Amino acid sequence: MIRVTNRHFSFDWITIIIFMLLVGFGWLNIVSSSHVGETLDYLDFSQPYGKQLIFIGLTIGLIIIILSIEAKFYERFASVIYIISMLSLVGLFIFGKNVNGATSWYGIGGMTFQPSEFAKAATALAIAKYVSDLQTDIRRFPDQIRTFIIILVPAFLILLQNDAGSTIVYGAFFFVLYREGLPQIYLTLAVSVVSIAILSLKFGPIVTSIIGVIIIFTRYFLSKKKPIIFQPILITIIVIAMSASVHFFYDNVLQAHQKDRISLWLKLEKDPTKIAEMRRDILYNLYESEKAISSGGFRGRGFMEGTRTTGKFVPEQHTDYIFSTVGEEWGFIGSSLVIILFVLLMLRVLHLAELQKSQFSRIYGYAVAAILFFHFMINIGMVMGLIPTIGIPLPFFSYGGSGLWGFTILLFIFIKLDSNRINEW
Repeated sequence: MIRVTNRHFSFDWITIIIFMLLVGFGWLNIVSSSHVGETLDYLDFSQPYGKQLIFIGLTIGLIIIILSIEAKFYERFASVIYIISMLSLVGLFIFGKNVNGATSWYGIGGMTFQPSEFAKAATALAIAKYVSDLQTDIRRFPDQIRTFIIILVPAFLILLQNDAGSTIVYGAFFFVLYREGLPQIYLTLAVSVVSIAILSLKFGPIVTSIIGVIIIFTRYFLSKKKPIIFQPILITIIVIAMSASVHFFYDNVLQAHQKDRISLWLKLEKDPTKIAEMRRDILYNLYESEKAISSGGFRGRGFMEGTRTTGKFVPEQHTDYIFSTVGEEWGFIGSSLVIILFVLLMLRVLHLAELQKSQFSRIYGYAVAAILFFHFMINIGMVMGLIPTIGIPLPFFSYGGSGLWGFTILLFIFIKLDSNRINEW
């Protein structure tokens, strides 16, 4: 571990260096994807890359503040930070600004501020505080309910703002709780619900129900310690009911663009004309993103040389679709490097989390890794067409001050907690 001798500056520099590499490389790709015109002025603060440079500069001050605060502050005031964050989400319904159909921003002068980006760190602190309390036992049902409420409150408020992408990220906390002793039934239930939904849409409720019945009763008869027959029968009824209800939810709850994205992902639509129409309309960004990535080949076209990037074929490429710039201009080599850096960062955080002496710091570290993983997995999977299009940023890469600061706060609070590890009991 790279550490200096002074206890006050004994931060994990491996994590910090990876963070710096991601932010720096991300900014270069923002330059490529947002530059307009023949001349390039890196200090043109009217352009997204110029504004991002300001955000990065302010991030340095933010990091200094986070690391200067006593580590125990974050545990002691976790509940207060969480409440303030929830109030900022509620305030959006009164003072919020609607951008692209989502009321997720406050307008301050010519700038916008997105509180949902900071709510993730606040929720992680609150979960770590509650679960690490001596009176809490995550294996007890009442404590599980209270923990779920802490997670669901921000998720529900963000969903009401029409920001489904940010809502999904809160599923990351269930992996954190699973590490702390949450019964496996919850993880099994979540995987089962997703599997039933996908199979029902792809093959229909009858086939899905048959598959479910075969799996349930095969497991029952192969089990050495057989439960009473009532249990598999009840589970079978639930599976059949869920399979039948999926299409109702799909047809009557999801919006048209959401159905189109799922339809193309699962290849539900068979009409070539309809598919071509969807690609030109709601899935235009994804279609152009895939072409940009594939055109990069093995070595890429070079910095500022991507024809689809410089030609602005991918709308708002410097935000959620920033990875398509990496694919086109830096190719397979550059894309692999970015993925390796993210994997190293998450593994490093997990490694440090396991070294923590306090349960609070360990839980918070796992929350940081889980949130980063969800954003990383969903964003890159989205721009490559591996999962349905979900609008969430790539951490430290995508353009935006709120996103950069939100992830910076999330990560550097843990770096501060880790630096205090020698004083933890």
